[in-house]
Amino acid sequence: MSYEPPSPPTNLPTEIVDALNEATPEHLRDAASYAEALAEHKEREARLEEEADDGDVEERPDDLPDDVPAKATITIKEINDNRYYYWQWREGDSVTSKYKGPVNPDE
Repeated sequence: MSYEPPSPPTNLPTEIVDALNEATPEHLRDAASYAEALAEHKEREARLEEEADDGDVEERPDDLPDDVPAKATITIKEINDNRYYYWQWREGDSVTSKYKGPVNPDE
């Protein structure tokens, strides 16, 4: 019995498809993990930029540390299968993060 490889998305550039077709299973899993993290990062940057463009700064939350600007948002990062809250905000062209705490305080 032979199995057909999956069909790539039609909007994926040929050079990416070719590189993925030549990769080992381990490299494909690493690439998938990296691609997912990179997509989340770019979406978060776009959201932070959009929020910064809105110009509406809400009241400063009570649990916001003094060294975190009021425009900061809370994001969740997964590190070693654990989830953590981070304050995140834009400083010029970069995004800055500050640890807030675990998503589940029992972790």
